Amino acid sequence: MTSTVLISGASSGFGALTAHALADAGHTVYAGMRALDGHNATAAADARAHGLHPVELDVTDDDSVRAAVATVLAEQPSMDVLVHNAGHLATGPAEAFTPEQLAELYDTNVLGTQRLNRAALPHLRARGDGLVVWVGSSSTRGGTPPYLAPYFAAKAAMDALATSYALELARFGIETTIVVPGAFTSGTNHFAHSGGPADTAVVAEYDTRYGGLMEQVGRKLAELEPPDADAAEVARAIVRVLDTPRGRRPFRVHVDPADDGAAVVNAVADRIRTEFLRRIDLADLLHPAAR
Repeated sequence: MTSTVLISGASSGFGALTAHALADAGHTVYAGMRALDGHNATAAADARAHGLHPVELDVTDDDSVRAAVATVLAEQPSMDVLVHNAGHLATGPAEAFTPEQLAELYDTNVLGTQRLNRAALPHLRARGDGLVVWVGSSSTRGGTPPYLAPYFAAKAAMDALATSYALELARFGIETTIVVPGAFTSGTNHFAHSGGPADTAVVAEYDTRYGGLMEQVGRKLAELEPPDADAAEVARAIVRVLDTPRGRRPFRVHVDPADDGAAVVNAVADRIRTEFLRRIDLADLLHPAAR
């Protein structure tokens, strides 16, 4: 069964890979990206050539988010799947980031999902059906190197939000899947386009003790990856989630070639979550309500 999908952050990386893979699988895909006529004009043209529907979508802007959802609903009978993929990475010593920088990163990685939910969920709730896919990160519970704290904190917040949303949407018949990629050092522009801290004086002080740390982390992560690690496997995992029959879709899917341990920790956390919900007589929230 094919679906109409809106995915954020689809100009590059996991987002572009996922949008293309979903279109290849026969789904109608709206590839959300910023500046369709600007710096993402080439990405938008590539999306159209691949049979996608590029749509202007800046997850940090309420009007842009509402307009993107309205475009999908105006052109299609319904929206079936929302994929939260937009995100931004920042690297450097945590102390060197200003509070404003952390707020900006949080705006993209966390508040952007809230804007999209508030725009799209009324439609899904009215239908009593749908799927929300959150593209998270193994950093929320796996082995975490230093100098990535702002990003890790934002992804952990997004994971917590996704976990709560899953329960609050279940009685409306809406499913949730959290896809958990590990650190892919190639196949995306995640590290290449990462931001850095504004306080260069603090960076210089940390360099006296931690000089070359990010280079070491990057090198070691690359060594942990098997030779056949492929970022497109994240996209294929999302396609498999959509292809799984309603009611049988997994709550969490890990795609982690470096095996940083997140799958082990998440298994325990998700088991405890399940057991606790049963203890307080809310086990029905673990599965979407029947249509």
